[in-house]
Amino acid sequence: MGEGEVGEIVIRGENVMAGYHRRPRATAEAIRDGWFHTGDLARVDEDGYYFIVDRAKDMIIRGGYNIYPREVEEVLYKHPAVAEAAVVGIPDPWLGEEIAAVVVLKPEGQATAEEIRDHVKAQVAAYKYPRIVELTDALPKGSTGKILKRDIVITPTDS
Repeated sequence: MGEGEVGEIVIRGENVMAGYHRRPRATAEAIRDGWFHTGDLARVDEDGYYFIVDRAKDMIIRGGYNIYPREVEEVLYKHPAVAEAAVVGIPDPWLGEEIAAVVVLKPEGQATAEEIRDHVKAQVAAYKYPRIVELTDALPKGSTGKILKRDIVITPTDS
């Protein structure tokens, strides 16, 4: 992986796990040729520092372009009306995946889905902004409060 490029972090050593308990298939997927594939995507800067970009399983591939949901979410959180946001990929027959954002507004927040979409569109590359924006009262969360993207359901539109 070259400087500034994004790649998966893989590690090995005596302190790395031997495998998942009673899950040989998961172990075989994660540990290949002695290397543990973390699923974390990162880039390295000119000083050798690593920056986590996103999780490999969350990456959206839209028309051959890689979109990291975290990057889009960071822009969504800059909108003054946004309390919470999650960006996911949904199947698209022409592009492979389409970008969708599910947003919870702050109690005092006032914004339409179109305003949220335009906010992101103005700050990211043309292929990265969410074509679908849904406003909701709450996002699904686990016991630790982490947003569970796998439980997000998007209502497809014909637009």
